[in-house]
Amino acid sequence: MSSLPAPVALAAQLAVLSLISFGGIPSVLPDIHNLVVVTKSWVTDREFAGRYAIARAMPWLPMILMTSLIGWKVGGLIGALACAVATCGPSCTVAFVAFRLGHRFRDAPWQRIVLSGLVPVTVGIVIASGYVLARAADNDWQAAAITAAASGLMLGTRINPLWILIIAGAMGGLGLI
Repeated sequence: MSSLPAPVALAAQLAVLSLISFGGIPSVLPDIHNLVVVTKSWVTDREFAGRYAIARAMPWLPMILMTSLIGWKVGGLIGALACAVATCGPSCTVAFVAFRLGHRFRDAPWQRIVLSGLVPVTVGIVIASGYVLARAADNDWQAAAITAAASGLMLGTRINPLWILIIAGAMGGLGLI
């Protein structure tokens, strides 16, 4: 895809990743990061993490927004629209067909086995995506320490993650990191 214009190449890659994204686009976030930051250098680590943060702060469909923001940088409005369609179109089609088949065979014994096997896969994918984002955002030891502390608090306590985010944001806003 190296001979294609950048917005077309990005949209084509996102369409392929959308097809293999199990559990949504966050499951292929490491691949998107690798494509747009490492391989093509369309955005920096900081820009990638910033676009992810902006998208997650917005309601509705944050991953479509994130890929659209990257598409906007790569190819303007056309790039943003192409990335939005490429992010959701293929996976929505597969999800629709899978839902229809799942409903049709809802009483089949193999369904419980398949669903049970998908749980550890999904957990692993979410952890891998979090790791990639943490690496992209943690540029110094203070940021890495805050990420580690926030992760520990979320995993070890029942504190609402929103409070952890507010405290970390306040620390950054006050210049403590």
